[in-house]
Amino acid sequence: MSNDCAYFADVAAASNLAWNAEQSRYVIDIPENANIAADTVGRHARGDRAGKTALIYEHDDGRLEHFTFAEIDDQASRLAVALRGLGVQSGDPVAVHVGQRPETAIAHMAIYKLGAVVLTLSQMYGPDTLDHVLNHSGARVIIAESSVWKRVGVDPHATGKIEHFIAVDAPAPGMLAYADCLAAEACDFKPVETRADDPALLMYTSGSTGLPKGLLHSHRVLHAYMPTVAMFYDLELDRPDAIFWSPADWAWVGGLLDLVLPAWMAGQTVVASQHRFDAEWAFEFMARHGVTHSFMTPTALKRLAEVENAGTRYDLALRVVCTGGESLPSEIVRWAENSLGIVCNEFYGLTEFNHLVGNCRALYPIRPGSMGRVYPGRIVAIIDEEGKPVADGEVGEIAARQDDRTLFLGYWGDLGIPERLRAGEWLRTGDLARRDADGYFWYQGRNDDLIKSAGYRIGPAEIEDTLLRHAGVAEAAVVGKPDPDRGAIVVAFVRLAEGSAASRDLTRELQDFVKQQLAFYKYPREIHYVDEFPLTSSSKIRRGELRRMAEANA
Repeated sequence: MSNDCAYFADVAAASNLAWNAEQSRYVIDIPENANIAADTVGRHARGDRAGKTALIYEHDDGRLEHFTFAEIDDQASRLAVALRGLGVQSGDPVAVHVGQRPETAIAHMAIYKLGAVVLTLSQMYGPDTLDHVLNHSGARVIIAESSVWKRVGVDPHATGKIEHFIAVDAPAPGMLAYADCLAAEACDFKPVETRADDPALLMYTSGSTGLPKGLLHSHRVLHAYMPTVAMFYDLELDRPDAIFWSPADWAWVGGLLDLVLPAWMAGQTVVASQHRFDAEWAFEFMARHGVTHSFMTPTALKRLAEVENAGTRYDLALRVVCTGGESLPSEIVRWAENSLGIVCNEFYGLTEFNHLVGNCRALYPIRPGSMGRVYPGRIVAIIDEEGKPVADGEVGEIAARQDDRTLFLGYWGDLGIPERLRAGEWLRTGDLARRDADGYFWYQGRNDDLIKSAGYRIGPAEIEDTLLRHAGVAEAAVVGKPDPDRGAIVVAFVRLAEGSAASRDLTRELQDFVKQQLAFYKYPREIHYVDEFPLTSSSKIRRGELRRMAEANA
Protein backbone atom coordinates (compact mmCIF):
# COMPACT_ATOMS: atom_id res chain seq x y z
CA MET A 1 0.00 0.00 0.00
CA SER A 2 1.37 3.41 -0.95
CA ASN A 3 2.78 5.57 1.83
CA ASP A 4 2.56 8.67 -0.35
CA CYS A 5 1.81 11.61 1.92
CA ALA A 6 -0.79 13.06 -0.45
CA TYR A 7 -2.65 9.75 -0.85
CA PHE A 8 -4.04 9.76 2.69
CA ALA A 9 -4.28 13.53 3.09
CA ASP A 10 -8.06 13.32 3.59
CA VAL A 11 -7.62 10.73 6.35
CA ALA A 12 -5.02 12.91 8.06
CA ALA A 13 -7.34 15.92 7.82
CA ALA A 14 -10.21 13.93 9.35
CA SER A 15 -8.24 12.30 12.17
CA ASN A 16 -5.02 12.21 14.14
CA LEU A 17 -3.04 10.54 11.36
CA ALA A 18 0.22 12.41 10.82
CA TRP A 19 3.01 12.19 8.28
CA ASN A 20 6.41 11.39 9.83
CA ALA A 21 9.06 12.69 7.46
CA GLU A 22 11.86 10.96 9.37
CA GLN A 23 10.22 7.53 8.94
CA SER A 24 8.68 8.41 5.55
CA ARG A 25 5.35 6.97 6.61
CA TYR A 26 2.14 7.85 8.39
CA VAL A 27 1.96 7.46 12.17
CA ILE A 28 -0.95 7.75 14.60
CA ASP A 29 -0.51 10.71 16.90
CA ILE A 30 -1.36 9.88 20.53
CA PRO A 31 -1.54 12.70 23.11
CA GLU A 32 0.38 12.34 26.38
CA ASN A 33 -2.83 12.71 28.39
CA ALA A 34 -6.08 11.09 27.31
CA ASN A 35 -9.39 10.13 28.86
CA ILE A 36 -12.21 8.43 26.99
CA ALA A 37 -14.92 10.48 28.75
CA ALA A 38 -13.17 13.78 28.14
CA ASP A 39 -12.33 12.87 24.55
CA THR A 40 -15.89 11.89 23.60
CA VAL A 41 -18.88 13.37 25.45
CA GLY A 42 -16.75 15.78 27.46
CA ARG A 43 -15.28 17.55 24.45
CA HIS A 44 -18.78 18.55 23.27
CA ALA A 45 -20.59 19.02 26.61
CA ARG A 46 -19.57 22.67 26.94
CA GLY A 47 -19.05 23.62 23.30
CA ASP A 48 -21.21 24.38 20.29
CA ARG A 49 -22.66 20.86 20.41
CA ALA A 50 -23.62 20.87 24.09
CA GLY A 51 -27.31 20.94 23.16
CA LYS A 52 -27.01 18.48 20.29
CA THR A 53 -28.64 15.08 20.74
CA ALA A 54 -25.96 12.54 21.60
CA LEU A 55 -28.25 9.56 22.22
CA ILE A 56 -31.76 8.51 21.24
CA TYR A 57 -33.06 5.49 23.12
CA GLU A 58 -36.10 3.60 21.85
CA HIS A 59 -38.00 1.67 24.52
CA ASP A 60 -39.75 -1.59 23.68
CA ASP A 61 -43.09 0.26 23.65
CA GLY A 62 -41.81 2.77 21.08
CA ARG A 63 -41.29 5.60 23.55
CA LEU A 64 -38.19 7.69 22.85
CA GLU A 65 -35.71 9.31 25.21
CA HIS A 66 -33.30 11.98 23.99
CA PHE A 67 -30.05 12.93 25.72
CA THR A 68 -27.82 15.85 24.74
CA PHE A 69 -24.06 15.79 25.19
CA ALA A 70 -24.44 18.19 28.13
CA GLU A 71 -27.06 15.99 29.80
CA ILE A 72 -24.98 12.80 29.50
CA ASP A 73 -21.94 14.61 30.85
CA ASP A 74 -23.87 16.05 33.82
CA GLN A 75 -25.47 12.71 34.72
CA ALA A 76 -22.08 10.98 34.37
CA SER A 77 -20.55 13.45 36.83
CA ARG A 78 -23.40 12.84 39.28
CA LEU A 79 -22.91 9.08 39.03
CA ALA A 80 -19.15 9.55 39.45
CA VAL A 81 -19.80 11.36 42.74
CA ALA A 82 -21.93 8.44 43.93
CA LEU A 83 -19.35 5.87 42.86
CA ARG A 84 -16.60 7.78 44.65
CA GLY A 85 -18.80 7.70 47.73
CA LEU A 86 -18.86 3.90 47.44
CA GLY A 87 -15.07 3.88 47.53
CA VAL A 88 -14.27 3.62 43.81
CA GLN A 89 -10.77 4.93 43.11
CA SER A 90 -8.41 5.20 40.14
CA GLY A 91 -7.61 1.82 38.65
CA ASP A 92 -10.54 0.00 40.30
CA PRO A 93 -12.68 -2.18 38.03
CA VAL A 94 -16.39 -1.32 38.01
CA ALA A 95 -18.65 -3.85 36.28
CA VAL A 96 -21.28 -2.65 33.79
CA HIS A 97 -23.83 -5.36 33.04
CA VAL A 98 -26.43 -3.41 31.07
CA GLY A 99 -27.41 -3.62 27.41
CA GLN A 100 -27.97 -0.84 24.89
CA ARG A 101 -29.44 1.60 27.40
CA PRO A 102 -28.60 5.20 28.36
CA GLU A 103 -27.40 3.99 31.76
CA THR A 104 -24.64 2.01 30.03
CA ALA A 105 -23.27 5.06 28.26
CA ILE A 106 -23.55 7.25 31.36
CA ALA A 107 -21.84 4.59 33.50
CA HIS A 108 -18.92 4.38 31.07
CA MET A 109 -18.41 8.14 31.19
CA ALA A 110 -18.66 8.24 35.00
CA ILE A 111 -16.14 5.45 35.50
CA TYR A 112 -13.63 7.00 33.06
CA LYS A 113 -14.02 10.35 34.86
CA LEU A 114 -12.83 8.65 38.07
CA GLY A 115 -9.80 7.12 36.37
CA ALA A 116 -11.36 3.75 37.15
CA VAL A 117 -11.71 0.82 34.75
CA VAL A 118 -14.93 -0.20 33.01
CA LEU A 119 -15.45 -3.96 33.17
CA THR A 120 -17.91 -4.82 30.40
CA LEU A 121 -20.24 -7.78 30.96
CA SER A 122 -22.41 -9.16 28.19
CA GLN A 123 -26.00 -9.94 29.12
CA MET A 124 -25.54 -13.20 27.23
CA TYR A 125 -23.18 -14.45 29.94
CA GLY A 126 -24.40 -17.40 31.95
CA PRO A 127 -23.92 -17.80 35.70
CA ASP A 128 -20.58 -19.66 35.43
CA THR A 129 -19.01 -16.94 33.26
CA LEU A 130 -20.37 -14.16 35.48
CA ASP A 131 -18.98 -15.88 38.55
CA HIS A 132 -15.55 -16.38 36.96
CA VAL A 133 -15.23 -12.85 35.58
CA LEU A 134 -16.34 -11.12 38.76
CA ASN A 135 -14.07 -13.31 40.88
CA HIS A 136 -11.09 -12.87 38.58
CA SER A 137 -11.49 -9.11 38.15
CA GLY A 138 -12.12 -8.40 41.82
CA ALA A 139 -14.83 -5.84 41.00
CA ARG A 140 -16.61 -4.58 44.12
CA VAL A 141 -19.27 -2.46 42.40
CA ILE A 142 -21.63 -3.51 39.63
CA ILE A 143 -24.18 -1.50 37.65
CA ALA A 144 -26.75 -3.91 36.24
CA GLU A 145 -30.37 -4.90 35.68
CA SER A 146 -31.66 -6.83 38.67
CA SER A 147 -34.16 -8.60 36.40
CA VAL A 148 -31.34 -10.15 34.38
CA TRP A 149 -29.70 -11.55 37.51
CA LYS A 150 -33.04 -12.92 38.64
CA ARG A 151 -33.45 -14.59 35.24
CA VAL A 152 -30.07 -16.34 35.39
CA GLY A 153 -30.78 -17.41 38.96
CA VAL A 154 -27.72 -15.94 40.64
CA ASP A 155 -27.42 -13.95 43.85
CA PRO A 156 -25.08 -11.04 43.02
CA HIS A 157 -24.17 -10.54 46.66
CA ALA A 158 -22.79 -14.09 46.72
CA THR A 159 -20.83 -13.63 43.47
CA GLY A 160 -17.21 -12.59 43.41
CA LYS A 161 -16.31 -9.69 45.67
CA ILE A 162 -19.39 -7.59 44.88
CA GLU A 163 -20.22 -5.18 47.70
CA HIS A 164 -22.53 -2.72 45.94
CA PHE A 165 -25.18 -3.51 43.32
CA ILE A 166 -26.64 -0.47 41.51
CA ALA A 167 -29.86 -1.51 39.77
CA VAL A 168 -30.95 0.44 36.69
CA ASP A 169 -34.39 -1.15 36.99
CA ALA A 170 -36.38 -1.97 40.13
CA PRO A 171 -33.83 -2.72 42.89
CA ALA A 172 -34.22 -5.86 44.97
CA PRO A 173 -33.54 -5.72 48.74
CA GLY A 174 -29.91 -4.82 49.43
CA MET A 175 -29.47 -3.03 46.08
CA LEU A 176 -29.03 0.66 45.33
CA ALA A 177 -31.36 2.45 42.92
CA TYR A 178 -29.59 3.98 39.93
CA ALA A 179 -31.84 7.06 40.06
CA ASP A 180 -30.79 7.71 43.67
CA CYS A 181 -27.15 7.70 42.56
CA LEU A 182 -27.86 10.66 40.27
CA ALA A 183 -29.47 12.75 43.00
CA ALA A 184 -26.34 14.51 44.26
CA GLU A 185 -25.17 17.72 42.60
CA ALA A 186 -21.86 17.51 40.78
CA CYS A 187 -20.98 21.19 40.45
CA ASP A 188 -17.72 20.80 42.38
CA PHE A 189 -16.77 17.44 40.87
CA LYS A 190 -13.33 17.38 39.24
CA PRO A 191 -12.52 14.45 36.93
CA VAL A 192 -9.26 12.61 37.44
CA GLU A 193 -6.63 13.51 34.86
CA THR A 194 -5.39 10.34 33.18
CA ARG A 195 -2.46 9.59 30.92
CA ALA A 196 -2.89 7.89 27.56
CA ASP A 197 -1.48 4.59 28.84
CA ASP A 198 -3.57 4.48 32.02
CA PRO A 199 -6.00 1.51 32.12
CA ALA A 200 -9.57 2.25 31.04
CA LEU A 201 -11.42 -0.74 29.61
CA LEU A 202 -11.49 -4.42 30.63
CA MET A 203 -13.12 -6.96 28.32
CA TYR A 204 -13.05 -10.71 28.86
CA THR A 205 -12.51 -13.06 25.94
CA SER A 206 -15.17 -15.61 25.07
CA GLY A 207 -12.88 -18.33 26.36
CA SER A 208 -12.59 -20.69 23.36
CA THR A 209 -9.70 -22.34 25.21
CA GLY A 210 -9.68 -22.34 28.99
CA LEU A 211 -11.38 -19.76 31.17
CA PRO A 212 -11.97 -16.24 29.79
CA LYS A 213 -9.08 -13.80 30.17
CA GLY A 214 -9.48 -10.09 30.78
CA LEU A 215 -8.04 -7.92 28.01
CA LEU A 216 -7.05 -4.51 29.35
CA HIS A 217 -7.01 -1.43 27.12
CA SER A 218 -5.84 2.06 27.99
CA HIS A 219 -7.33 5.49 27.23
CA ARG A 220 -5.16 5.70 24.13
CA VAL A 221 -7.16 2.99 22.37
CA LEU A 222 -9.74 5.40 21.00
CA HIS A 223 -7.09 7.76 19.61
CA ALA A 224 -5.33 4.74 18.09
CA TYR A 225 -8.58 3.68 16.40
CA MET A 226 -9.66 7.03 14.95
CA PRO A 227 -7.76 7.11 11.62
CA THR A 228 -8.97 3.63 10.69
CA VAL A 229 -12.49 4.28 11.99
CA ALA A 230 -12.58 7.34 9.74
CA MET A 231 -11.64 5.10 6.84
CA PHE A 232 -14.10 2.28 7.34
CA TYR A 233 -16.87 4.86 7.73
CA ASP A 234 -15.69 6.04 4.31
CA LEU A 235 -14.38 9.41 5.53
CA GLU A 236 -17.90 10.44 6.63
CA LEU A 237 -17.50 10.61 10.41
CA ASP A 238 -18.13 14.37 10.33
CA ARG A 239 -21.08 14.25 7.93
CA PRO A 240 -23.63 16.79 9.28
CA ASP A 241 -26.71 14.54 8.95
CA ALA A 242 -25.06 11.34 10.21
CA ILE A 243 -26.97 9.03 12.56
CA PHE A 244 -25.08 6.01 13.96
CA TRP A 245 -26.46 2.66 15.12
CA SER A 246 -25.17 -0.85 15.70
CA PRO A 247 -27.06 -3.98 16.72
CA ALA A 248 -23.81 -5.19 18.31
CA ASP A 249 -23.62 -5.51 22.09
CA TRP A 250 -22.02 -2.47 23.73
CA ALA A 251 -20.07 -4.89 25.92
CA TRP A 252 -17.89 -5.73 22.90
CA VAL A 253 -15.39 -3.85 20.77
CA GLY A 254 -17.70 -3.75 17.73
CA GLY A 255 -20.59 -1.91 19.35
CA LEU A 256 -18.55 0.23 21.72
CA LEU A 257 -15.16 1.07 20.21
CA ASP A 258 -16.13 0.76 16.55
CA LEU A 259 -19.32 2.82 16.77
CA VAL A 260 -20.56 4.52 19.96
CA LEU A 261 -17.34 6.11 21.20
CA PRO A 262 -15.96 7.18 17.78
CA ALA A 263 -19.35 8.68 16.86
CA TRP A 264 -19.34 10.70 20.08
CA MET A 265 -15.74 11.74 19.57
CA ALA A 266 -16.94 13.16 16.24
CA GLY A 267 -19.92 14.81 17.93
CA GLN A 268 -22.54 12.62 16.22
CA THR A 269 -25.90 11.17 17.31
CA VAL A 270 -26.21 7.49 18.28
CA VAL A 271 -29.52 5.60 18.42
CA ALA A 272 -30.00 2.54 20.61
CA SER A 273 -32.49 -0.16 21.48
CA GLN A 274 -32.55 -3.35 23.53
CA HIS A 275 -34.75 -5.06 20.95
CA ARG A 276 -33.43 -8.49 20.03
CA PHE A 277 -31.94 -8.44 16.54
CA ASP A 278 -34.34 -9.42 13.76
CA ALA A 279 -33.69 -8.54 10.12
CA GLU A 280 -37.13 -7.10 9.32
CA TRP A 281 -37.16 -5.12 12.57
CA ALA A 282 -33.61 -3.84 11.87
CA PHE A 283 -34.66 -2.42 8.51
CA GLU A 284 -37.73 -0.80 10.08
CA PHE A 285 -35.62 0.62 12.92
CA MET A 286 -33.01 2.08 10.55
CA ALA A 287 -35.70 3.62 8.34
CA ARG A 288 -37.58 5.02 11.35
CA HIS A 289 -34.49 6.76 12.77
CA GLY A 290 -32.77 7.71 9.53
CA VAL A 291 -29.67 5.67 10.36
CA THR A 292 -26.86 6.57 7.96
CA HIS A 293 -23.87 4.68 9.36
CA SER A 294 -23.68 1.32 11.11
CA PHE A 295 -21.36 -1.37 12.36
CA MET A 296 -22.74 -4.87 11.86
CA THR A 297 -21.18 -8.28 12.20
CA PRO A 298 -21.06 -10.51 9.10
CA THR A 299 -23.68 -12.69 10.79
CA ALA A 300 -26.09 -9.75 11.03
CA LEU A 301 -25.44 -8.76 7.42
CA LYS A 302 -26.17 -12.30 6.25
CA ARG A 303 -29.54 -12.12 8.01
CA LEU A 304 -30.33 -8.78 6.37
CA ALA A 305 -29.42 -10.15 2.95
CA GLU A 306 -32.16 -12.76 3.28
CA VAL A 307 -34.87 -10.07 3.34
CA GLU A 308 -36.33 -9.77 -0.14
CA ASN A 309 -36.41 -6.36 -1.88
CA ALA A 310 -35.27 -4.52 1.25
CA GLY A 311 -33.81 -1.70 -0.81
CA THR A 312 -37.21 -0.82 -2.29
CA ARG A 313 -39.45 -1.83 0.63
CA TYR A 314 -37.80 0.43 3.20
CA ASP A 315 -37.09 4.14 3.01
CA LEU A 316 -33.48 3.88 4.12
CA ALA A 317 -31.01 6.72 4.65
CA LEU A 318 -28.23 4.16 5.12
CA ARG A 319 -24.96 5.10 3.42
CA VAL A 320 -22.13 3.09 5.00
CA VAL A 321 -21.93 -0.20 6.87
CA CYS A 322 -18.62 -1.38 8.26
CA THR A 323 -18.10 -4.95 9.39
CA GLY A 324 -15.52 -7.14 11.10
CA GLY A 325 -15.08 -10.03 13.48
CA GLU A 326 -15.35 -12.74 10.84
CA SER A 327 -14.65 -13.04 7.13
CA LEU A 328 -17.32 -11.34 5.01
CA PRO A 329 -18.50 -13.39 2.01
CA SER A 330 -18.10 -11.63 -1.33
CA GLU A 331 -21.78 -12.18 -2.13
CA ILE A 332 -22.77 -10.00 0.84
CA VAL A 333 -20.57 -7.15 -0.41
CA ARG A 334 -22.26 -7.34 -3.82
CA TRP A 335 -25.71 -7.48 -2.20
CA ALA A 336 -24.98 -4.38 -0.11
CA GLU A 337 -23.80 -2.42 -3.14
CA ASN A 338 -26.35 -3.66 -5.68
CA SER A 339 -29.50 -4.12 -3.58
CA LEU A 340 -29.10 -1.37 -0.98
CA GLY A 341 -26.80 1.01 -2.85
CA ILE A 342 -24.53 1.40 0.17
CA VAL A 343 -20.82 1.13 0.90
CA CYS A 344 -19.79 -1.97 2.84
CA ASN A 345 -16.25 -1.61 4.20
CA GLU A 346 -14.78 -4.67 5.88
CA PHE A 347 -11.91 -4.36 8.35
CA TYR A 348 -9.79 -6.84 10.24
CA GLY A 349 -8.04 -7.04 13.59
CA LEU A 350 -8.05 -8.62 17.04
CA THR A 351 -9.32 -7.27 20.34
CA GLU A 352 -5.67 -7.27 21.48
CA PHE A 353 -4.55 -5.09 18.52
CA ASN A 354 -7.03 -3.99 15.96
CA HIS A 355 -7.83 -2.37 12.60
CA LEU A 356 -4.78 -3.73 10.78
CA VAL A 357 -6.26 -4.22 7.32
CA GLY A 358 -9.45 -3.04 5.70
CA ASN A 359 -11.37 -1.20 3.04
CA CYS A 360 -12.26 2.41 2.34
CA ARG A 361 -14.14 2.71 -0.92
CA ALA A 362 -13.67 6.48 -0.89
CA LEU A 363 -9.94 5.91 -1.43
CA TYR A 364 -9.55 2.59 -3.27
CA PRO A 365 -11.77 -0.03 -4.93
CA ILE A 366 -13.29 -2.83 -2.87
CA ARG A 367 -12.53 -6.28 -4.20
CA PRO A 368 -15.37 -8.54 -3.00
CA GLY A 369 -13.98 -11.35 -0.88
CA SER A 370 -10.84 -9.41 0.03
CA MET A 371 -10.12 -8.12 3.53
CA GLY A 372 -8.76 -4.92 2.04
CA ARG A 373 -5.33 -3.31 2.30
CA VAL A 374 -3.04 -2.27 5.14
CA TYR A 375 -4.39 0.84 6.84
CA PRO A 376 -2.09 3.88 7.14
CA GLY A 377 -0.22 4.21 10.41
CA ARG A 378 0.12 0.42 10.58
CA ILE A 379 2.94 -1.97 9.67
CA VAL A 380 1.51 -5.37 8.74
CA ALA A 381 3.07 -8.41 7.08
CA ILE A 382 2.32 -12.01 6.17
CA ILE A 383 4.87 -14.17 8.01
CA ASP A 384 5.87 -17.83 8.03
CA GLU A 385 6.17 -20.11 11.06
CA GLU A 386 9.63 -18.68 11.83
CA GLY A 387 8.36 -15.12 11.84
CA LYS A 388 9.83 -14.13 8.46
CA PRO A 389 7.75 -12.22 5.87
CA VAL A 390 6.68 -14.31 2.87
CA ALA A 391 6.36 -13.31 -0.76
CA ASP A 392 3.12 -12.01 -2.23
CA GLY A 393 0.80 -14.85 -3.17
CA GLU A 394 2.02 -17.17 -0.42
CA VAL A 395 -0.23 -18.09 2.49
CA GLY A 396 1.09 -17.15 5.91
CA GLU A 397 0.05 -15.62 9.21
CA ILE A 398 -1.08 -12.00 9.45
CA ALA A 399 1.21 -10.09 11.83
CA ALA A 400 1.53 -6.54 13.14
CA ARG A 401 4.63 -4.89 14.50
CA GLN A 402 5.13 -4.88 18.25
CA ASP A 403 4.91 -1.08 18.49
CA ASP A 404 1.35 -1.03 17.12
CA ARG A 405 -0.56 1.87 18.66
CA THR A 406 -3.73 -0.17 19.24
CA LEU A 407 -1.89 -2.80 21.30
CA PHE A 408 -3.58 -3.68 24.58
CA LEU A 409 -1.80 -3.36 27.92
CA GLY A 410 -1.99 -7.10 28.50
CA TYR A 411 -4.23 -9.42 30.46
CA TRP A 412 -5.71 -8.47 33.81
CA GLY A 413 -3.18 -9.52 36.42
CA ASP A 414 -0.54 -10.29 33.78
CA LEU A 415 0.39 -7.13 31.89
CA GLY A 416 2.72 -7.03 28.89
CA ILE A 417 2.75 -8.86 25.57
CA PRO A 418 2.04 -12.59 26.02
CA GLU A 419 4.79 -14.84 24.70
CA ARG A 420 2.35 -16.68 22.45
CA LEU A 421 1.84 -13.45 20.45
CA ARG A 422 5.54 -12.81 19.88
CA ALA A 423 7.40 -13.65 16.69
CA GLY A 424 10.57 -11.57 16.70
CA GLU A 425 9.49 -8.00 16.01
CA TRP A 426 6.02 -9.18 15.04
CA LEU A 427 2.75 -9.81 16.85
CA ARG A 428 1.02 -13.01 15.75
CA THR A 429 -2.71 -12.96 15.00
CA GLY A 430 -3.28 -16.69 14.42
CA ASP A 431 -5.11 -15.80 11.18
CA LEU A 432 -3.92 -16.97 7.77
CA ALA A 433 -4.08 -14.92 4.59
CA ARG A 434 -2.26 -14.19 1.37
CA ARG A 435 -1.48 -10.77 -0.06
CA ASP A 436 -1.73 -10.14 -3.79
CA ALA A 437 0.53 -7.96 -5.90
CA ASP A 438 -1.77 -4.95 -5.42
CA GLY A 439 -1.61 -5.17 -1.62
CA TYR A 440 -5.04 -6.72 -1.04
CA PHE A 441 -5.28 -9.39 1.69
CA TRP A 442 -7.33 -12.56 1.19
CA TYR A 443 -8.41 -14.42 4.30
CA GLN A 444 -7.75 -18.18 4.49
CA GLY A 445 -8.94 -18.99 8.02
CA ARG A 446 -7.60 -19.38 11.53
CA ASN A 447 -4.26 -21.11 11.91
CA ASP A 448 -5.97 -23.85 13.91
CA ASP A 449 -8.85 -23.95 11.38
CA LEU A 450 -6.53 -24.77 8.47
CA ILE A 451 -7.47 -28.11 6.93
CA LYS A 452 -4.54 -30.28 5.83
CA SER A 453 -5.97 -32.89 3.48
CA ALA A 454 -3.96 -35.31 1.32
CA GLY A 455 -1.03 -32.92 1.28
CA TYR A 456 -3.13 -29.83 0.48
CA ARG A 457 -3.49 -26.83 2.80
CA ILE A 458 -7.11 -25.72 2.58
CA GLY A 459 -8.51 -22.56 4.17
CA PRO A 460 -12.22 -22.75 5.05
CA ALA A 461 -13.03 -19.12 4.17
CA GLU A 462 -12.85 -19.52 0.39
CA ILE A 463 -15.06 -22.64 0.46
CA GLU A 464 -17.61 -20.82 2.62
CA ASP A 465 -17.53 -17.89 0.23
CA THR A 466 -18.12 -20.18 -2.74
CA LEU A 467 -21.00 -22.04 -1.08
CA LEU A 468 -22.70 -18.77 -0.25
CA ARG A 469 -22.78 -17.86 -3.93
CA HIS A 470 -25.14 -20.78 -4.52
CA ALA A 471 -28.76 -19.62 -4.55
CA GLY A 472 -29.83 -22.37 -2.15
CA VAL A 473 -27.42 -21.39 0.63
CA ALA A 474 -28.06 -18.69 3.23
CA GLU A 475 -25.04 -19.35 5.46
CA ALA A 476 -22.14 -21.80 5.52
CA ALA A 477 -19.29 -22.80 7.83
CA VAL A 478 -16.49 -25.21 6.98
CA VAL A 479 -14.30 -27.28 9.30
CA GLY A 480 -11.89 -30.18 9.03
CA LYS A 481 -12.61 -33.71 10.25
CA PRO A 482 -9.91 -36.30 10.98
CA ASP A 483 -9.64 -38.96 8.28
CA PRO A 484 -7.36 -42.02 8.31
CA ASP A 485 -6.60 -41.82 4.58
CA ARG A 486 -6.31 -38.10 3.91
CA GLY A 487 -5.40 -36.79 7.35
CA ALA A 488 -8.52 -34.64 7.27
CA ILE A 489 -11.52 -34.04 5.05
CA VAL A 490 -13.54 -30.91 4.37
CA VAL A 491 -16.93 -30.83 6.11
CA ALA A 492 -19.49 -28.09 5.46
CA PHE A 493 -22.39 -27.03 7.64
CA VAL A 494 -25.07 -25.23 5.66
CA ARG A 495 -28.13 -23.20 6.60
CA LEU A 496 -30.41 -23.22 3.58
CA ALA A 497 -32.10 -20.23 1.99
CA GLU A 498 -35.87 -20.00 2.21
CA GLY A 499 -37.47 -22.30 -0.34
CA SER A 500 -34.57 -24.77 -0.42
CA ALA A 501 -34.81 -28.25 1.07
CA ALA A 502 -32.05 -30.62 2.13
CA SER A 503 -31.63 -33.64 -0.12
CA ARG A 504 -28.96 -35.93 -1.54
CA ASP A 505 -29.36 -34.20 -4.89
CA LEU A 506 -28.71 -30.80 -3.33
CA THR A 507 -25.64 -32.17 -1.52
CA ARG A 508 -24.20 -33.42 -4.82
CA GLU A 509 -25.08 -30.13 -6.48
CA LEU A 510 -23.25 -28.12 -3.80
CA GLN A 511 -20.24 -30.42 -3.96
CA ASP A 512 -20.08 -30.07 -7.75
CA PHE A 513 -20.48 -26.31 -7.42
CA VAL A 514 -17.37 -26.08 -5.23
CA LYS A 515 -15.43 -28.40 -7.55
CA GLN A 516 -16.28 -26.25 -10.55
CA GLN A 517 -15.95 -22.83 -8.95
CA LEU A 518 -12.93 -23.47 -6.71
CA ALA A 519 -11.01 -26.73 -7.00
CA PHE A 520 -11.77 -30.43 -6.98
CA TYR A 521 -9.68 -31.16 -3.89
CA LYS A 522 -11.46 -28.43 -1.91
CA TYR A 523 -15.01 -29.73 -2.18
CA PRO A 524 -16.77 -30.74 1.07
CA ARG A 525 -16.95 -34.52 1.27
CA GLU A 526 -19.66 -34.18 3.90
CA ILE A 527 -22.42 -31.58 4.09
CA HIS A 528 -24.66 -31.25 7.14
CA TYR A 529 -27.74 -29.03 7.17
CA VAL A 530 -28.55 -26.93 10.23
CA ASP A 531 -31.36 -24.58 11.22
CA GLU A 532 -29.03 -22.30 13.18
CA PHE A 533 -25.31 -22.06 13.92
CA PRO A 534 -23.92 -22.18 17.46
CA LEU A 535 -22.67 -18.66 18.19
CA THR A 536 -20.43 -17.06 20.78
CA SER A 537 -21.76 -14.13 22.82
CA SER A 538 -20.13 -11.82 20.24
CA SER A 539 -21.98 -13.54 17.34
CA LYS A 540 -19.08 -15.55 15.97
CA ILE A 541 -19.61 -19.14 14.88
CA ARG A 542 -18.34 -21.69 17.40
CA ARG A 543 -16.17 -23.72 15.06
CA GLY A 544 -14.93 -25.94 17.84
CA GLU A 545 -18.50 -27.08 18.42
CA LEU A 546 -18.93 -27.71 14.68
CA ARG A 547 -15.79 -29.84 14.67
CA ARG A 548 -17.20 -31.91 17.51
CA MET A 549 -20.46 -32.28 15.60
CA ALA A 550 -18.56 -33.36 12.49
CA GLU A 551 -16.58 -35.97 14.39
CA ALA A 552 -19.76 -37.27 16.01
CA ASN A 553 -21.18 -37.95 12.54
CA ALA A 554 -18.73 -40.76 11.82
